[in-house]
Amino acid sequence: MSVLGDRLAAEIAAQGPLTVEDFMARALGDPVHGYYMKQDPFGATGDFTTAPEISQMFGEMIGLCLADHWMRAGAPSRFVLCECGPGRGTLMADIWRATKIVPGFHNAAEIVLVETSPVLRAQQVETLSAVGATGLHVARLDEVPSGPLWLVANEFFDALPIRQFVKTPTGWHARLVGLDERGALSFGLAQEPYSAIRFDAPDGTVLEVMAAGLAFMKSLAQRIAFEGGLALILDYGHSESGFGDTLQAMRAHAFVDVLHEPGDCDLTAHVDFAALARVGRAVGADVYGPVTQGAFLHALGIAPRAAMLKEKTPNPAAIDQALARLTASGAAGMGELFKVIAVGQKGDPVPAGLGVPS
Repeated sequence: MSVLGDRLAAEIAAQGPLTVEDFMARALGDPVHGYYMKQDPFGATGDFTTAPEISQMFGEMIGLCLADHWMRAGAPSRFVLCECGPGRGTLMADIWRATKIVPGFHNAAEIVLVETSPVLRAQQVETLSAVGATGLHVARLDEVPSGPLWLVANEFFDALPIRQFVKTPTGWHARLVGLDERGALSFGLAQEPYSAIRFDAPDGTVLEVMAAGLAFMKSLAQRIAFEGGLALILDYGHSESGFGDTLQAMRAHAFVDVLHEPGDCDLTAHVDFAALARVGRAVGADVYGPVTQGAFLHALGIAPRAAMLKEKTPNPAAIDQALARLTASGAAGMGELFKVIAVGQKGDPVPAGLGVPS
């Protein structure tokens, strides 16, 4: 077992089981042994690859969408250009490079990166400096400077800790991480049912509640509603709320057991976009989407951009492959599995690629 796994097992033996939410938070964010705190997990040599690492076209489309909305919202002379969970900084660097053609955008923008990992912060500084940009690092959304906010969160919500409940004949019970008879980490259920969940479902049904994600969305939408701007959220998940166990672990681009070597594997869960949208609307913001990532990128013009890039490269097939990967349909295709929603201030223009508020 991993170092963190041994530590968690000792804590559970002494103090009792952890909720799934607490286990996920520790596995990803433990200050010393957490997955995101000690390594760069991205790319071919890491555990997974995100859209910005596939092609510059992804960041270019995002950047031009944000800049277009900024112009049509009155081009405020000062605004915060923010990314949550910026990875290596590739997406923000592509956004910055693509928007240099927009008059006044760079002069008005203050780049802010919401990041807790010291390893990734260092990488982000290096990546941004290569395109002549600098950014302020903060650990939480409430530390982002005030003012109109244009924000992107790509594969951010899927890594926020979730709660899980399982339906039994006696009600809904919280899913816990405890120890089996050999002392290994294992799943179990809380003895007492959770009375706040009142709807019915067949026994064995798993309900996921993205409590941390919904709290983050509430704060974000409130800020947009009162201070203006636009938030683009791109992630994999479902358009309608439902049931099912979507918690998964990945290492070296392959799925592994969720309890396998915590701290050394990525943990994620599918995003409930319908729930995010409900929270955004409830606090007075306009919410657009969800739409599929493929439809969004095509509406923004990724196919013509790919054609332009193919004329300038000795390897046009690579451009075709990247375009197909970002926009592919089908249950396993990024273009369909990944969804996009936007949060805007009421009365502002409809963001490009997303249509009327939902």
